[in-house]
Formats: sequence, C-alpha cells, structure tokens
Amino acid sequence: MSSKKVAGASSSKVSGMRREQDAPATLTPKLRFPGFRDAAAWKDTTLGEQSSILKGKGIAKADVDKTGKQPCIRYGELYTRYGEIIETVFSRTKLPPSGLFLSQKNDVIIPSSGETKIDIATASCVMRDGVALGGDLNVIRSKLDGPFLSYYLNGPKKHDIAKVAQGDTVVHLYPSQLEQLGIAFPSPAEQQKIAECLTTLDEVIAAQSQKLAALKTHKKGLMQQLFPREGETRPRLRFPEFHAAGEWETKRVDDRGDVLAGKALAVTAPGPLRPYLRTKNVLDGTIDLSDVLTMPMTDAEFSRFEVLDGDVLLNEGQSLGLVGRTSIYRGQFSRRCAMQNQLLRFRASSSTCPEFAAQAFRQCQKDGTFASVATQTTSVAHLGSSRFRALALTWPPSHAEQQRIATCFTTLDDLITAQSAKLSALKTHKEGLMQQLFPSPEEVGA
Repeated sequence: MSSKKVAGASSSKVSGMRREQDAPATLTPKLRFPGFRDAAAWKDTTLGEQSSILKGKGIAKADVDKTGKQPCIRYGELYTRYGEIIETVFSRTKLPPSGLFLSQKNDVIIPSSGETKIDIATASCVMRDGVALGGDLNVIRSKLDGPFLSYYLNGPKKHDIAKVAQGDTVVHLYPSQLEQLGIAFPSPAEQQKIAECLTTLDEVIAAQSQKLAALKTHKKGLMQQLFPREGETRPRLRFPEFHAAGEWETKRVDDRGDVLAGKALAVTAPGPLRPYLRTKNVLDGTIDLSDVLTMPMTDAEFSRFEVLDGDVLLNEGQSLGLVGRTSIYRGQFSRRCAMQNQLLRFRASSSTCPEFAAQAFRQCQKDGTFASVATQTTSVAHLGSSRFRALALTWPPSHAEQQRIATCFTTLDDLITAQSAKLSALKTHKEGLMQQLFPSPEEVGA
C-alpha cells in the first residue's frame, strides 16, 4: 500500500483505493484475447506505485500562437480537441522550451482543474517527445503502456477519479489523489494488445465521424446554392428541368400557409388529459417522442391545437442560436396529439410543399434569419407567431420545384441520419468493449 493517502481517509473509505494485502482477489476481465486467456490475473496496485505524477508548467491562453514553433497542449484542449491518444498536436507557442515542461512519449495527461468532477476525469496519452504541457495538467509518467493507461482511466476508472476530485464551482484534481487511485494491470504484451484494439476502433470511429461531417458540409453548401442569397430572387444552382423557370417569389410566411401558436399550459383547465408536443420534442429535422407529456383540453381545444401529418413545427422560444428549430411532423406519435405554446405550427397551403417549407425554415434557423427577428428576454429568445407570419421569404414559383428541392435535401437528411446511427453504434460498441476488456471497477480497489 502506498504511504501517500488522501488526508483523513482510510483505504476502505476512499473510492478507488487499492485493496488491503490480506484480502487478495483474482482480477480478470470478462473478455481476454486468445493469447492471454490462460495468463495470470491482473496485478492490483495503485497508480502512484506504477507512476510518477508531475505537473505541467505555464502556457496561458494568450501564449498560444499559431506562428510559434513549439508544440503545446493546454488543459482545455483535452475536453474539445483530443481523444485517448494524441499523435498530432494542434497548438503552438513562441515561449522558449527552457521555461516549459516538455513531454516524454507515453506520458498520460489529465486536467488538474475543470468545471465538473466527471469532466475532469479526461485522460490522453501524448505519443511524442518534446511537447510543452500546460500548468493545469497532471502528467502521469508511468511504467505502464501509455495508451493502455489512457483508455483505462477514461473508461472503468473515470468515476473513481471523479469521486476523489475536490470542489464545486471549480473542481481540482491533485497528484496526491491520483497517486492513491486503485488500478490493475496485466503483462506489457496484453496491455499493448488492448490498446491496439481500442486504437483501431477509434480510427474507425474517426473515419465515420469524418464521413458524417462531410455529409453535413455538403448539405450546408448545397443549401447555400439551392436557395437564393439575400437580396436575390434566383438561386445559384437550379435543377435542369427548372433552368427556364421564372424568378422566385418573395412572399410572407402566412401567404404560404396557416400559422398557429400552441395552447398555453394549464394543468387545472377543463377537459380530459391529452398528449402534447413541446420544445423538447422538436429537434432539428427530428421529432423526439421519448418524453411526451399530457395536459387537459376540451374537444374544441384539442381540435384547434392538434398536430397533423405534414405540419411543420418550430420552437417559438429557445436560446438565440436555436430559436426556430424546425421539424416536420409525419404522424410519428401513435395517438392524436396537440402542441403547447412553446411551439408554432405551419400548415402549408395547397400551393406550398410542406417538406420544402420545413427545409426553408431550417435554413432560416441556421443562417440567423429567425434570430434577427426574435425578441430576447433574460435567457430566452422568442420568435413569436406574429413576427413569423410576417417574415418575407423567397419561394420557388412552382410546387414541382419546391418538391424537387425538398426531395434532394430529404435524401441527404436520410444519409446523415443513417451515418449518425452508424457512428452512435460504434461508440456504444466501444463503451461495451471497454467494460469487458478491463476488470470491473467494483473489483479493483474494493
């Protein structure tokens, strides 16, 4: 047992501490690779017994300079730019190396301060020598394989690290706390095999993430060309069959369909309980029905505020960046349902394609058109039914062209949804694999 302990806590009281020597246990993961199935159990120890835990040095945000020659990593980048393995370093500084803390290949870094306890438990292995490591970083220089340790700390040990972190508004994680973290490890060869497996899976996830990003970028660029720019009445790109078609028409939203705000929530109102949709249910291009609430409505109210197949729903109130978030309702709910006044309903006229309207409104949300007409309270921006009705937008002159554009974007949306699902499945697979490739957290340091 390491002599270094969290002040005032015994090994039985500190989460993640190494077990006492008089209580041996066999530590084996649920899943082992063929060459290691008959190997010895994992060794139970503490992180401090296998590592020196150091601190980075300097590098304020103002010290980061893309023209600098010295590669550097600041703690905030672990949350936003890096995963478990760091091969490529993005930031540079002009600070002289002599005044910096430089990495050794295989160092594992983890923030020493952060906003939440669970977020601070974010580890990355630096696979390069000579990278400057900032002052808000704990640097774990270990006898263990660095990539293996990084995956281990980010996976099974994440909650143990969160438990020993201190603070509320600002959370701190000290070397003395990390030193006492209970861990287990197999032979160097098995460590490397586990790390190679997870690294390969991460490469597949990264490739799928790039495909998803490329699809989203393609759609964004296409929308900028298939819709006229501000002040113009013809798009830069038009489908062949509409090259000779006339100018797009500038019309108010309520010239293209009926606009209605939903019913105000009133839990003591007359009438039976009816399901209704609200802001939480209407996402960007998606209706989420995982949490549908009910409120009392009379038959007349239910008929007035009912949502029908083909209705376009928009968030009336949201943050300024999300106000007007839009999706088309396609009867996804198994029963009749209405809408709360947090939503606006656009019901297209016979000359308007609802799918086109939905895509046009989504573009208005993304390009800031809705934000420009919304009113801002302390924390919420309101689109407002009257402002939305009066908004003048350009529309293709024919229903056929509207439908053609909508079909193009719907096809892209389907590809993006499928790619998102594939990426989510890979990430879920990785989480499940990590749970099986490492011993249960309950066993290590029990």
